[in-house]
Amino acid sequence: MPRALWLLVIGMMANVMGSSFLWPLNTIYIHEHLGKSLTVAGVVLMLNSAASVIGNLVGGVLFDRIGGYKSIMTGIIITLVAVVTLMFFHGWPIYIYLLILIGFGSGIVFPATYALAGTVWPEGGRKAFNAIYVAQNIGVAAGASLGGIVASISFQYIFLANAALYAVFFLIAFFGFRNINGVHVNSMFDQTAAAKHPQKFTALVTLCIGYLLCWVGYVQWSTTISSHTQTLNIPLNQYSLLWTVNGVLIVCAQPVLSQFVKHVAKTIKQQMLIGYMIFIVSFLVAANAEHFKGFLIAMIILTIGEMLVWPAVPTIADSLAPKGRQGFYQGFVNSTATGGKMIGPLLGGFIADYYNINFLFMVIISLLIIGIFTTILYDKKLKPTVENAAART
Repeated sequence: MPRALWLLVIGMMANVMGSSFLWPLNTIYIHEHLGKSLTVAGVVLMLNSAASVIGNLVGGVLFDRIGGYKSIMTGIIITLVAVVTLMFFHGWPIYIYLLILIGFGSGIVFPATYALAGTVWPEGGRKAFNAIYVAQNIGVAAGASLGGIVASISFQYIFLANAALYAVFFLIAFFGFRNINGVHVNSMFDQTAAAKHPQKFTALVTLCIGYLLCWVGYVQWSTTISSHTQTLNIPLNQYSLLWTVNGVLIVCAQPVLSQFVKHVAKTIKQQMLIGYMIFIVSFLVAANAEHFKGFLIAMIILTIGEMLVWPAVPTIADSLAPKGRQGFYQGFVNSTATGGKMIGPLLGGFIADYYNINFLFMVIISLLIIGIFTTILYDKKLKPTVENAAART
């Protein structure tokens, strides 16, 4: 990998490690420490994700207009102000407002980072996006592992760690990212590019419908399923360990994944379809789990599925994007993911509160089946040359 991509990887790792101290525990904090219902917790997380959706779109457009460095720094500064404030004020309702600001700021950072990764190593294809994805999960593994331990002592330290690590990310970006140059310059920005390629954008939208539904299911692990494990008397540190296993497996299983992609799932589309089916199996296992071991097995299966699906979508978006619109396309992909994170907590909390957790698992599996069909159909109207480019690994 080029040096510029390594800097992006290190920055993303610090960013996600800081946020991972907090995000898996948000529902637990709102529900148990602030005394609100799961539905209220779902609404709060929905507002956070709605702000991220807006931030994703803003970040993508900013990348196309002013470049990656300025876009990323804008998002970092907004988020840093919010997380520092959260250290001192984390009661109700200010917690809501700060989570919204965090969602908007971090939303700007992610699509700009992904778009910059694609432009600094265009010949890398899937590898560039997979590197950022792996960095995210190293951050998740470290942050979530330490977060459960720290939260068992005091949530105050969670807010402190979140702010400290985001400050580290600010320093890495400020000194390391300023000399990273992608292929984007202002003269390349074409506001009518999307209109000139309607089939490409339609393909992206179709693909992202399934991606959104998949995220609706996935986000239950950090919301309703986290609370469900508490009702089964599974300790908080064991629940946090699930995310550690998730991150460690993503890093350590990369060689195995590479061989699987090389010999079995040879196209991006095949990888996604297999990934969706593996997701379904993981939720079937989780639906029948009553002890930590069952959730651990489900998480391992879930992780295998996400390793195939998550890096695939930004890879396809990069190959579909017209010249000068990579930022917008990555912003759309990221806004889709955060849209799933927005809908998921509210939907999951409502079903868990008014129906039961088993019905929720049935709904999730149904959504994943729909995602399989949208993935099959997304490239049907593309020209053969475009289709091949979008499907390559």
